[in-house]
Amino acid sequence: MKQLLGLLTISGAVLGALFFLTNLAGSGAGGPPAQAVSLKAADQIEEGSIVSIEYTLTDESGKVIDTNVGKEPLTYIQGAGQIVAGLEKELHGLKLGEQAKVRVKPEDGYGALDPDARQEIAKDKIPPEAQQVGAMLMSKGADGRPVPIRVHEIRDKTVIVDFNHPLAGKTLNFDVKITDIKTAAAPG
Repeated sequence: MKQLLGLLTISGAVLGALFFLTNLAGSGAGGPPAQAVSLKAADQIEEGSIVSIEYTLTDESGKVIDTNVGKEPLTYIQGAGQIVAGLEKELHGLKLGEQAKVRVKPEDGYGALDPDARQEIAKDKIPPEAQQVGAMLMSKGADGRPVPIRVHEIRDKTVIVDFNHPLAGKTLNFDVKITDIKTAAAPG
């Protein structure tokens, strides 16, 4: 399930935010000199906040799909679309240290299950070790970004793969604790 966390986590979010904020502070060549930007602690999640959370994700039956409890927190930028939309919406306005149970319906998570999102591929195009139902593979989308695909069915000469996200069509239950909130602060 680590692959699912990879889809939920944007690695280096804090570094990316710092890069973004420092580039925002100066307009580059020909513009005014760059102004230093730093991060300061905040009490509440607002648009643009850099937020760290501890979470446990379960399905409808209560089975744990993923968790980072006792590990490094998940860090994201509020409003940047880096986490599931339904979760991001519900976290807005929460305070540091607050805990929440968030139920995300498929339409606010990974979307509805699309029965037409399957494709038949010649067996020789799939690695032999991945020729089993449920195996996860990575492909590239038209835009070059990685697209996860799951082996749905094995036939004599072909393999049916499913392009739906593994959590498409599922209601997601998050148990979340806000562990850190930071905002940008330009020197005054």
